[in-house]
Amino acid sequence: MTAPTQRLRSSLANSVYQLFNPIPFGFFVAALIFDVVYFQTAEMMWSKSAAWLITIGLFFAIIPRLINLIHVWIPRGRLVLGAEKLDFGLNLIGILAAILNAFVHSRDAYAVMPSGMILSVVTVACIALSLIIASTFYAPRRANHV
Repeated sequence: MTAPTQRLRSSLANSVYQLFNPIPFGFFVAALIFDVVYFQTAEMMWSKSAAWLITIGLFFAIIPRLINLIHVWIPRGRLVLGAEKLDFGLNLIGILAAILNAFVHSRDAYAVMPSGMILSVVTVACIALSLIIASTFYAPRRANHV
């Protein structure tokens, strides 16, 4: 019995993933801030702007999620770490919460609150945790010189 070989990821896919992965997080954090402002002021502009930010964040989340899906669930002889699966699961929960949040934000006026703000918090928390976890296995490895 031979041990599985440690194959590296595709450089192009990894580069595209690293480029696009943080973008949705910024949009979701901005949407959370807009939700908090709307909760405090009841000015409709903040809620509508948050709805747009969530939609744009979901749009930018498509490419990195597809790359992550392939890397985690179709490893092609590569060992998949438990942290990678946890990262994928947390991103999945965050994206599903954001999709639900987009539907909640399509409501009229104050019907968005408090569920819209709660879903924004869940989305940001899940994706923040996944980014923290991902930093452990995407960090560059140092060579040990003796």
